[in-house]
Amino acid sequence: MMMHTPEGFTPSHVAPSLVPGTSMVFAFAGAKLLIIGDERNPAIPLADDLERIGIDGARHYLGRLDGVHCVALLLPDDASAPTGYALMGLRALFLRLPEPLLAIAARAFQVIEWDRTHRYCGRCGAPMHDKAGERAKHCDACGYVAYPRISPAMMVLVTREREVLLARANRFPGAMYSALAGFVEAGESIEDCIHREVHEEVGIDVTDLHYFASQSWSFPHSLMIAYTAHYAGGELMPDASEIADARWFGLDALPDLPSPVSIARRLIDSTVARLRAGSGITPVG
Repeated sequence: MMMHTPEGFTPSHVAPSLVPGTSMVFAFAGAKLLIIGDERNPAIPLADDLERIGIDGARHYLGRLDGVHCVALLLPDDASAPTGYALMGLRALFLRLPEPLLAIAARAFQVIEWDRTHRYCGRCGAPMHDKAGERAKHCDACGYVAYPRISPAMMVLVTREREVLLARANRFPGAMYSALAGFVEAGESIEDCIHREVHEEVGIDVTDLHYFASQSWSFPHSLMIAYTAHYAGGELMPDASEIADARWFGLDALPDLPSPVSIARRLIDSTVARLRAGSGITPVG
């Protein structure tokens, strides 16, 4: 499962003159999505559902999924769920919500997070307002325009013959291992970032970088750009401030891996399958 823009979804920031009561509303209080039901049987509420229980707030139009209008709604951070509803983080909804709804929920969260964090101008401190005709905030006082923030991050799976390099970050739950990842710094290309982050995190050098795929990752506003690379030299020396453990794993001795919803898992699964087959690199779009 990948959080791509779902088939059948037409994104738009321009709302119709009348948003119907059958519109799906992706309402967030802080980082939690308001759903009807519970974690076993979650559903996205409709505009009519929320109107009946008196829930309203700042809205942002997202587009249409198979003809159904979709709206993001900003709730107070301390909002509580009414009877019959629940507030859940997106990670808890992995594999519980259908993939198209999860992808739109992730999009909604990024828009809501941008709205929440751009209420005032970063240049002069004056209140910001929605800019007509664009997904943007405008400062009437100084003219500054702020667009939704996207933070590019690299992910790379390093191979050495028939082994893959996996690491367990200090923040990972339990014994889960994944590919290396890190945010792009100002002035860097993705390739520069890969070389720097790999050397900083585990002390080795890499070569033969190949693009794999990308994924919007709304925690809170990342774009994960995944690569494969070959080991070029050096001894593993994990940075203890970020990495709890890093090691080479044989193809038949892999540790606990990330959820199938993540690009990390798709990158690992695809690379392991390729190495087992002994084939060359086939980038995945």
